[in-house]
Amino acid sequence: MEMEKIILTGDRPTGKLHLGHFVGSLRRRVELQNSGQFDKIFVMIADAQALTDNADNPEKVRQNVIEVALDYLAAGIDPEKTTIFIQSQVPELAELAFYYMNLVTVSRVQRNPTVKTEIKMRNFEQSIPVGFFCYPVSQAADITAFRATTVPVGEDQAPMIELTREIVNRFNNIYGETLVEPEILLPDNAACMRLPGTDGKAKMSKSLGNCIYLSDTAKEVAKKVKSMYTDPLHLNIDDPGHLEGNCPFIYLDAFSTDEHFAKYAPQYANLDEMKTHYTRGGLGDGTVKKLLISILEETLAPMRERRAQFENNIPMVYDILRRGSIEAREAAAKTLDEVRSAMRINYFSDTELIKAQSEKYKK
Repeated sequence: MEMEKIILTGDRPTGKLHLGHFVGSLRRRVELQNSGQFDKIFVMIADAQALTDNADNPEKVRQNVIEVALDYLAAGIDPEKTTIFIQSQVPELAELAFYYMNLVTVSRVQRNPTVKTEIKMRNFEQSIPVGFFCYPVSQAADITAFRATTVPVGEDQAPMIELTREIVNRFNNIYGETLVEPEILLPDNAACMRLPGTDGKAKMSKSLGNCIYLSDTAKEVAKKVKSMYTDPLHLNIDDPGHLEGNCPFIYLDAFSTDEHFAKYAPQYANLDEMKTHYTRGGLGDGTVKKLLISILEETLAPMRERRAQFENNIPMVYDILRRGSIEAREAAAKTLDEVRSAMRINYFSDTELIKAQSEKYKK
């Protein structure tokens, strides 16, 4: 029998989702969902993971769960095709993570570059919460619980998938072939790998205040684009411009198509022509930004509309999450049963064990 093709992906509910999330993962998820190439797709709101560095502020996580759910639905994640669920409502994941912790050393987790970066970012150097430190192991539990064959993530998550594969191999070597080894699926457009913030900083981040949110109004988007970091040396329109680190062009790389140029900037056949003009001199940053505003509005307007519809029916959104969580729990419980059986801790369903022990103690 051919192995089912299954996707597992998700986000920590740390706030509303922004364009970085959209080009890094969300847009691709919608494409994959609609491609018909996968048997099952699970999208997880990782609230338990968010609590590892927000344990003292559970209300923040609670409020953000619905924000993320609304952004998913607005972006086109369809609960008829995709199972959207909340991590904490699937307790099997915590049990799996607990078993996997025995298969990984502390130094192995410490070597994980993503963990290193995150620890630094959160100033955890002196006191790392154990839950946070172990989140790569928790992520391995999330992926393997659903027998995911494909995990679409940004490049910063590659070390996590690597560790998951190691855990899968270690488990299967010790206990027999039980778990499925996942493959990573990276964004296919280099600009989507890591969209910079509007200030030109390496990454869009809520804490840096350099995000364009999917739920921003048209006015807010236009304002943020107008203030975007461009080429500081491009003082006059006639000056030759530089593309390196120039935000509007990086965003156009991620968002624009030839059709957009035909519609909004017909003087150029495509983005390459516009770039050539800019580097030659004679093209102002305002013109580039105006085009970007039109393209972003075309992308975000339908999402804004869908979000408004779901905002008007929040009980329905919770019902989607509830049903998704029940479905996810059933899938994870099945894997957990197989894991317990492989580890020989399925005491009450192991009739052979009970029989053997009965024989052993017969007088």
